[in-house]
Amino acid sequence: MFGGSPYMKEISRCGWSVSDPVYIDYHDRDWGVPVREDPKQFEFLVLESAQAGLSWLTILKRREGYRRLYAGFDVEQVARFDHMRVEQMMQDTGIIRNRKKIESSINNAQRFLEIQDLHGTFCSYLWGFVEGKQVVNHFKELAEIPATTPLSDTIAKDLKQKGFRFLGSTIIYAHLQATGLVNDHLTSCFRHRECIVST
Repeated sequence: MFGGSPYMKEISRCGWSVSDPVYIDYHDRDWGVPVREDPKQFEFLVLESAQAGLSWLTILKRREGYRRLYAGFDVEQVARFDHMRVEQMMQDTGIIRNRKKIESSINNAQRFLEIQDLHGTFCSYLWGFVEGKQVVNHFKELAEIPATTPLSDTIAKDLKQKGFRFLGSTIIYAHLQATGLVNDHLTSCFRHRECIVST
């Protein structure tokens, strides 16, 4: 439709999401929705760690490539990826071909399984940092949203101690936002209220 979709104009969204249709779809469907399933948590950990130093849009446009090469984000399969598999992935343009990030994701899959062994599920571990309750912020402007918080600092430090790589505090805060442990939709955004969960 010429001039853009009226639907896009009528609905108020977080400002970062309106520059590309891929962003809009991700914002409206995924971002901030509380995730309590381990496969989805693992997917976002892979994607977030791959994003380091790049734009999130770059990663989103390769999301299906990651899904294909990471066995549908099956953490047990990824944990068994070997050197040959890494070499194959390095030849595939469907993902970011950064050897350190790929190798780190395999390492992180192994550490992810260790957390499952200790806590039953990765979600139990992660949501335990917020006592199972979503953190709901009420920011009015994008400039108010922090890049890190004491919560992301604590989780990143703990993950590092457990052997995870490419998951510093900034990436972890982005992960918390993406998986809905933290609701950082602006108060003017139609998704702010929709993503709030009762606990």
